[in-house]
Amino acid sequence: MDDRSGSPRDAGRDLEIVRDLLVQVTPAPGALLPLLHEVQGCLGYIPKDAIRLIAHALNLSRAEVQGVVSFYHDFHEEPTADHVVQLCMAEACQAVGCRALADHAKSQCGVEFHDATPDGRLQLEPAYCFGNCAAGPTIRVDDRVYGRVTAARFDALTAVLRAEAIS
Repeated sequence: MDDRSGSPRDAGRDLEIVRDLLVQVTPAPGALLPLLHEVQGCLGYIPKDAIRLIAHALNLSRAEVQGVVSFYHDFHEEPTADHVVQLCMAEACQAVGCRALADHAKSQCGVEFHDATPDGRLQLEPAYCFGNCAAGPTIRVDDRVYGRVTAARFDALTAVLRAEAIS
């Protein structure tokens, strides 16, 4: 799999980045989630081999760290595409057409949920509520939430994301 720069993924380099982050961490209650977010922010995912390093640094068991990583859907254990596009599939968004939007998104991107586009630019993921229920259907692209998303707006947003690779 490629990293976000398009070069071959170097597992050793990824673990060095994790080690560099761990030097800055003080083991304390509540340190795990911010650290996991930091690792994912740097790498786009949390490497399986990093679980042991993180557990050791925070005086936690590997099971505790793995449990948190696997519980939260925002954490990825495998490299993701350059941009993760999440579509809210919760009840309020279903009432205003998220299923049709999801069908359109899958068709437009040529992938199913949990898959990346062949160019590695976009990955579609289902999600369940961004707290934007009054403005559904809602999507989140990376860390930015968009409400009242139509098929045309979805196409415009994803066109911008794909064009970034060209420029």
